Amino acid sequence: MSAKNNFRNRTTQRQPAAWRGWLLFGAAVVATFALGVLAASILQRREEAKASLPLQPIAEYETDNSKWAVNWPRQYDSYRAGEESSSETKFGGAYPRDLLAETPANVILFAGYGFAKEYRQARGHLHAVEDVVNTARVGPTTVATCWTCKSPDVVRLMADMGPAEFYKQTFDSLKGEVTHPVGCLDCHDPKTMVLKITRPALVEALERQGRDLKNISHQEMRSLVCAQCHVEYYFKGEGNYLTFPWDDGTGIEAMAKYYDEPNFSDWTHAISGAPMVKMQHPDYEVYTKGIHAFRNVACADCHMPYKTEGGSKFTDHHVRSPLLNIANSCAVCHRWDEEEIRSRVESIQSGVREGRDRAEETIAKAHFDIAAAKQAGANDEQLKEARRLVREAQLRWDYVAANNGMGFHAPQECLRILAAAVEMAGQCRVECARILARNGVTEPIAYPDFSTKEKAQALMRAFVDGNPPKLVP
Repeated sequence: MSAKNNFRNRTTQRQPAAWRGWLLFGAAVVATFALGVLAASILQRREEAKASLPLQPIAEYETDNSKWAVNWPRQYDSYRAGEESSSETKFGGAYPRDLLAETPANVILFAGYGFAKEYRQARGHLHAVEDVVNTARVGPTTVATCWTCKSPDVVRLMADMGPAEFYKQTFDSLKGEVTHPVGCLDCHDPKTMVLKITRPALVEALERQGRDLKNISHQEMRSLVCAQCHVEYYFKGEGNYLTFPWDDGTGIEAMAKYYDEPNFSDWTHAISGAPMVKMQHPDYEVYTKGIHAFRNVACADCHMPYKTEGGSKFTDHHVRSPLLNIANSCAVCHRWDEEEIRSRVESIQSGVREGRDRAEETIAKAHFDIAAAKQAGANDEQLKEARRLVREAQLRWDYVAANNGMGFHAPQECLRILAAAVEMAGQCRVECARILARNGVTEPIAYPDFSTKEKAQALMRAFVDGNPPKLVP
């Protein structure tokens, strides 16, 4: 081979192939585009967190939600869509389904308490005042604390009289003052529109945990404004002061310990005589135990997702189940078709519902077992442990049952808690079997029929009136 050919070969080997240059160019373009998207996302988040001054001033305690519409017409129009009350998902939606008719065992579990009279699925925020006024659970002895999460008028009234004085009022005395449903002032500062915690119970709970409220991020606030109301709470002391039981944590064991230390109870069970605690709607607490909270996905990301109209992007204020808005909620992150997403969610929820059903049946029978042991001659001291166990079992069941979403916010945690509820109820029934045996009862007890709401309520009234059916042979 000639020297000339050798030189040409060496030169060809040194020169990179043309496709490599194009590959590097393409990679640079992709990297530049990705960095641009990231920068745009960061800037957009910063803009969303900034104060956005209204074009027309809004009064400091403006509770009429329509007055805010002049500045925020798109948000207000989407908020008004919450008036509908016919939407349904498999386990939720805005339709006010009768939960006692759907699950008659609830009448037995809440025997002697208001939730055994009426228990309906809540409609949207726009119906909050109407629904609480018309529920059968409200009566002459109902306190004003029950208004706390129903209206922005509460923010104004608390500013006027102070939270403690507000809680001391009666429910009926404030009917003329509380007229506007949940709305703008509940979550926003009218001067700047930044998200704001307006309910003192949440502020106080966070402060007792040592949280610095000044360092809470905008993204976390998109969950905390929901946590003002979608939480477990109780009325503390003679002043009925609204309090969150979070001092030891937001998990079920921590809250059970909180309630056990002062021997707190909401009512005495009409069938078993056990001192019971009614869990409210611990949506936020359950959410904090799930994967979405771990990934820093806020409540608003799913229940109030962003939407666009023309060139405007804004938060959809039609608060609802994500299953009614899959394209804008779930599908933003989960790249499956809508039917696949719905199927996966309902499969998870159905598993939790199955665990709930088993717990309900076991706990209801545990209440009857205690009643049977009393009929057999057991005294309160002998029944103390059985009553403690049924209280702990039902508190855990209710932690899952009372939160919205049928356990979807944290399904593994909910199933763990339901398993503990079944175990504790089983221990209660074993304890009752021992007591019955010591009193000469070895035959199975006669469990009454509570297969319908009507039968269950008639059975409850018999216990309340002191004429219970005979349970022991």
